[in-house]
Amino acid sequence: MPRPPFFAPAHAATLLAALSCAPLLAVPMLPAHATADAAVPAAERQVNDLAARFYDARARFDPLLYATANGDGRYDDQLGMAIAPQVRARYLAQNHALLDQLRALDRARLSPAAQLNRDILESEIRSQLDLERFPEHLLPLNQFDNVPSNLANYAGGTGSQPLGTPAQYRAYLRRLEQLPAWIDQAVANMKEGIRLGIVQPKIITERMLPQFRQLRSGTPEASVYYTPVKNMPAGFPEQDRRELTAGYRQAAVAIDAALARLNAFLEKDYLAAGRASAGYGALPDGAAWYRARIRNNTNLDLAPDEIHALGLKEVARIRAEMAKLAPQLGYDGPLDQFPHWVAAQRRFKPFKSEAEVLARYRQLYATVEGKLPAYFTLLPQAKLDIQPEPALTRATASDHYTPVAADGSHPGTFWAVVNDPREYDTTGMATLLLHEGVPGHHLHAALLKELPLPDFRKFFTEHPSAAAYGEGWALYCETLGKEFGLYDDPAYYYGHLNDELLRAVRLVVDTGMHAQGWPREKAIAYAREVLGYDEARAANQIERYMVWPGQALAYKVGALKILELRERARRELGPKFSYAGFHAVVLGDGTLPLPILQARVERWIAATR
Repeated sequence: MPRPPFFAPAHAATLLAALSCAPLLAVPMLPAHATADAAVPAAERQVNDLAARFYDARARFDPLLYATANGDGRYDDQLGMAIAPQVRARYLAQNHALLDQLRALDRARLSPAAQLNRDILESEIRSQLDLERFPEHLLPLNQFDNVPSNLANYAGGTGSQPLGTPAQYRAYLRRLEQLPAWIDQAVANMKEGIRLGIVQPKIITERMLPQFRQLRSGTPEASVYYTPVKNMPAGFPEQDRRELTAGYRQAAVAIDAALARLNAFLEKDYLAAGRASAGYGALPDGAAWYRARIRNNTNLDLAPDEIHALGLKEVARIRAEMAKLAPQLGYDGPLDQFPHWVAAQRRFKPFKSEAEVLARYRQLYATVEGKLPAYFTLLPQAKLDIQPEPALTRATASDHYTPVAADGSHPGTFWAVVNDPREYDTTGMATLLLHEGVPGHHLHAALLKELPLPDFRKFFTEHPSAAAYGEGWALYCETLGKEFGLYDDPAYYYGHLNDELLRAVRLVVDTGMHAQGWPREKAIAYAREVLGYDEARAANQIERYMVWPGQALAYKVGALKILELRERARRELGPKFSYAGFHAVVLGDGTLPLPILQARVERWIAATR
């Protein structure tokens, strides 16, 4: 068996102490789907009923985020109006009622599987209610994630919403028909945000405007939302073709008018009202809002200053590792210029076309697949698809993954952002495939669909409260490149260190902007200095953290916890430790809040020992 990875968690003592002291739930080590008796007891049926009601309420509240994006196509004809104040209030009231009913149950009367369901359900409801006091609906749009662009990306049928049958075409059309009302609600919300001083930074509005201008069209047939008609399968019955063509044309006209209203408002009113500050600390009740976002994204109540200090320590540790690596790549200059030197090396930019980039990723995928059986006994049947990011969002997108559909109608997909293949750098490709593909997001998300779990856990990957586990697992998987032999190539190892350095920088700049008052320019300058990014790339990253506070913290917090638990298991189990056994425990119950994950690993250690 290969040596343990180079990562040593001891340098993160402060954070790991906080993780270790988090309240642990008593969760016996039994499979989540086990039941004590063939007949389900009344208390367990109550948990199942509450879980089903919670999932249905959440999926209907925001079907794009909580269903479609997680591979559940049952709500693909609904857009939801989560940003409407009355809808939001009603949904949160439902969550309060569900939580009261859940807490009224006698936990001791539940089977181990039902106890786990109950504990995860309570954690998930509480994470949503923790944000109730903060008017998140008044910030309905940003350049990184917005409903009009997300729906436009589905128009080609290659995203999370498949378009292959008349029924699927009708479902997507119904969503498009609801988009104008959503846009008008977003404008109303932003007007209220202007009144209350809750607005996006001016630079964010400047980044949004090109997207929304691009979504407009001179004719219905030129609209991106009309794309399904152009791609309509030849086998559709003639009546379906006529009805769908007319419906999509009418929807495109209505959406274009709504986008005209949106653009006029953004250009005239919202841009002028934009704030100069970068962080949430400048908003009303902003310090508490950011602290709640930290809890929501990490499952832990960590102080911003604590996270900031950890980030600085991680930056120093990783840069020391880079200093040892530099001579292997032929560099002997000052360390702060090392990333710039690597970025300038044409030998790491061999591609002439997008197809060549995708071919290299598929080659890496095949290599990693061959390594997995030695480290994992729990593997999904679903394969990973690798696709280029759609042109609409390439300028602002980061490489990402979308989960496999539960019904198999579309695969889990790694989306590679290739703006200019001639400038696409090979050094980061291995670590990125490990994170976004296998054994990172795809292994986790595909297993969720294949394990016998209730819906609220099966479709649980894209939610903010799942980030510490989901992104932590994916970042942990990047470290496995050393075990797999990928990092024997010093260029790939540099790419891994550089990406890990990015996650450490995130701890610094996210807390810097949202808690310490850093301006955008200071955060960009720090990222450029440490990471060697050019201005545009650094700005793209920093502006993502500006509109998604706390999410970028989840990577390091979750990965540190998984690494700390693995090293504890290795230390306490000695020769009884195995990667496959450890990974089966971490993955076998699906997405878990970090305190529950810790409890289950600790019980596995005790049982194995």
